[in-house]
Amino acid sequence: MGYELPALPYSYNALEPFITAKTLEFHHDKHHAAYVTNFNNLVKDTPMADMSIEEVIKATYQDASKVGIFNNAAQAWNHTFYWECMKGGGGGQPSGALAEKINADLGGYDQFRQDFKTAATTQFGSGWAWLVLENGKLKITKTGNADTPIALGQTPLLTCDVWEHAYYLDYQNKRPDYVDTFLDKLVNWDFVATNLAKA
Repeated sequence: MGYELPALPYSYNALEPFITAKTLEFHHDKHHAAYVTNFNNLVKDTPMADMSIEEVIKATYQDASKVGIFNNAAQAWNHTFYWECMKGGGGGQPSGALAEKINADLGGYDQFRQDFKTAATTQFGSGWAWLVLENGKLKITKTGNADTPIALGQTPLLTCDVWEHAYYLDYQNKRPDYVDTFLDKLVNWDFVATNLAKA
């Protein structure tokens, strides 16, 4: 069977001018595709080939003998999730139950925005900023490299990819500008709200 590279949930130019078609094409078709290919090659003809990618991530987390499998599985999963976290005409403030939960757990949208941006901009090197649900409460966190909340018993609701390949063609070294744009223009709050409702 193998894990298939999911198609982008929108066209290459759907997020322009904030993320260009060239960035999406390189990011999805080269970087994401490579993680999927590597993962499939590493688990081929092993019992893990029949496991879900989430099960593989949990089974290989912090196993030094399987770090290659974990890194490629987690990066394949993280990217699939990240694409869904954005949409054309997105961004701004959420509403409904999600907004109420952000108010209750994180001190309101403005505080959430500030803390999420801080997590994304202070992640040294490559990694991810996340909004997760942990023990029934919202939490902002960040992970390095391929690490992912699903290995830590948390439920991911939103992520921002802060590996340089996610933004360098469009923003060069200005990660804070990319994060601002992600929050203000791109976040797919419907997807985040659905994740919260299912959690």
